[in-house]
Amino acid sequence: MSERLGPYELLSRLGAGGFGEVHLALDADGHTVAVKVLHPHVAADTDALARLAREVEIMRRAGGPHVAEVLDASLEGARPYLVTRYVQGRPLSAVPVPVRDLRGLAAGLADALLAMHEAGVVHRDLKPANVILADGDPVVIDFGIASALDSPSVTAPGAVVGTPGYLAPEVLEGRQVGMAADVFSFGATLAYAATGRQPYGLGPASAVAYRVVHHPPDLEGVPDWLAPLLRECLATDPAARPTAAQICARLGVEHVPAVPRAFRAPPRPVPDATVTMEWRPGDSRHRRSVEESRARHREKVRRRWVIGSGLFVALLAAAARGLAPEVALFLLAAYALGVVSDAGVALFTRGPYRRSRMITDMVSVAGAVGLCFGLAAVFSTLTLALFAGTALVVGIVFLLSA
Repeated sequence: MSERLGPYELLSRLGAGGFGEVHLALDADGHTVAVKVLHPHVAADTDALARLAREVEIMRRAGGPHVAEVLDASLEGARPYLVTRYVQGRPLSAVPVPVRDLRGLAAGLADALLAMHEAGVVHRDLKPANVILADGDPVVIDFGIASALDSPSVTAPGAVVGTPGYLAPEVLEGRQVGMAADVFSFGATLAYAATGRQPYGLGPASAVAYRVVHHPPDLEGVPDWLAPLLRECLATDPAARPTAAQICARLGVEHVPAVPRAFRAPPRPVPDATVTMEWRPGDSRHRRSVEESRARHREKVRRRWVIGSGLFVALLAAAARGLAPEVALFLLAAYALGVVSDAGVALFTRGPYRRSRMITDMVSVAGAVGLCFGLAAVFSTLTLALFAGTALVVGIVFLLSA
């Protein structure tokens, strides 16, 4: 059985990181989203949550095709969470490398980097695991979270948030960190995608960190068109690195600025007997079918009145001439009760704003009842009893079927 968190239905666990677990979920509209539920030790740090709340206000301004934008957030209660666009694909860390479409990957990452920096967001944890390839197109996830939750109470004393080999030297040395740190991570991520090797080698985290600070990266095998740019991005001095805008210019990326947007407030489900409250993407046909069946039913009532008017004249003529009046009245009663039940269902399944059609249905009901009892009074007691029994049986059947 699925679990609910606020207005979201958690379907399956996608993975976990240092700050929380990521779940595939459905919002109130049935759209798939990614919900990151923060770990209890993170949720217990009110200062970290306050910083994250401020960061979220900035994060929501970052958007574009290569950024998994923030859709919603709830940082109160026992289980704080963030909601982002769900990107279906595989992380760069899990695909075969070297990457075939290296130019496309470089252009997409550069566009994402500029989108984040234009919004004032510093990712601080850009690495292959945080780059999802959706049909070969890169999308950056988890941006801004590391910088907001980097505190002694959330992380171990003396630890740094991130992955050695992709963290800039100023991060490792505890110096002031800015957007240039993301440029370093961008260069290291592309170096890995181009060569299939970690740019600063493998081994203990301390050894990798030492190489980042004191040794040049391993760029052997990087194509000539990309190697000079990566060498500049991986410079030890942050001031020597290019900006995200300069990277886009050198790669020929035409960046379209993201339009600032507010959070999309998830709509609350409105109770309605004709609407399914729990459904999956693609089940909008159920709601359409309900409305279509209502329309068909109302049209059937109108059509039955038109067709029945001719039948009524024929039956009335047969009864006036004494031709089997009991049979004629039996058929007329069955028809009239069918109209009564259909009109009643149409009346009670229609919204209160359709006042003119409600009046029409009420007149139809009154007319059908008056007609039946008027004709029954003309004929014998046997006919009246036959009508009463027919009315009871046919009325029950029609109402149950409706």
